[in-house]
Amino acid sequence: MSNPAIVHLSDVQPPNRAQVVWGKYRHTSVHWFAECFAEFVGVFFYTYAGVGSQLLNILQGILQLEGLSSVFQVGCAYAAGIVFAVALALPVSGGLLSPGITICACFTRGLPPLKAVRYIIAQILGAYVACLLIYVQYRDMIVTAEEVLQSAGQYDAVIFTPAGPAGAFGLYLTPGITLGRAFLNEFVTDLAITMVIWNCLDPTNMLVPPFAVPFVIGLIYAVAVWGFSVPGLAANTARDVGGRLAAMTIWGTKAHGGKYAAIAALTNIPATFVTALLYEMFFADYARVVSSAHLELIRSHQNHARTPNRVQSDSMLDSADKDKVSDA
Repeated sequence: MSNPAIVHLSDVQPPNRAQVVWGKYRHTSVHWFAECFAEFVGVFFYTYAGVGSQLLNILQGILQLEGLSSVFQVGCAYAAGIVFAVALALPVSGGLLSPGITICACFTRGLPPLKAVRYIIAQILGAYVACLLIYVQYRDMIVTAEEVLQSAGQYDAVIFTPAGPAGAFGLYLTPGITLGRAFLNEFVTDLAITMVIWNCLDPTNMLVPPFAVPFVIGLIYAVAVWGFSVPGLAANTARDVGGRLAAMTIWGTKAHGGKYAAIAALTNIPATFVTALLYEMFFADYARVVSSAHLELIRSHQNHARTPNRVQSDSMLDSADKDKVSDA
């Protein structure tokens, strides 16, 4: 029987036979797939929420419609998407949700390289699928917007810019912004985002308990969109690469994004490493006490990792004992 001080879900909600059989595979041979699926779904929600609102903001300008979206709404949408993404993925995969954080975790948190590669593929695929699905959902309006641009003779000049329909999926350099300024904007904003993320991951941070982590991270993403999306902001390699691949699937290789594509896709990776270094040097303090809420979360993950198969067996025994009592 399991430790009475540890209450698993199976102790209060016994699984049925199908769940027990699937659980044996989930915690062994296909556990990696469950983790990757969590990363896929997390980035899907983040992208689905943000890009949908971003596309409406673009379309309303082309089609001369009002009230569809705004920069404020786009920021709120990305923030909500982050909340959903972290809440869904964190219990299963750790909720990394970004290739930059995933790569950094290999060096700072001991994440196995093979697992990191799987996570990154799943993350990019999540953004890719989300963007393609959004395109299908809004295809009629997108085609109409393209016709308006063509009739005005602006199609070639606008389509692959932040003001064009393709700009909602792939990210493009804002006219008048140099590559150097775009890099600076991306790097500094990514630094701010990852600093908040690292702070949320600090188990000694009593001001941000685990239940508040998704909301705090979502808020910093909203601030980034509200204040710094106009010069050009990707903030996540998965969102950028997945969205750009979707744009190229829809509009062809002309949607590649040029030199700016490298800035959008890669800048957050070195920014994440710089943040990790700065945080470990000036903010992390191994003499501080781990908060009770974080300690509970850590122990919960440890107990889950140690006892899944035994819990399933105990649940089967508990169910059998209950059946005997009922029969008696």
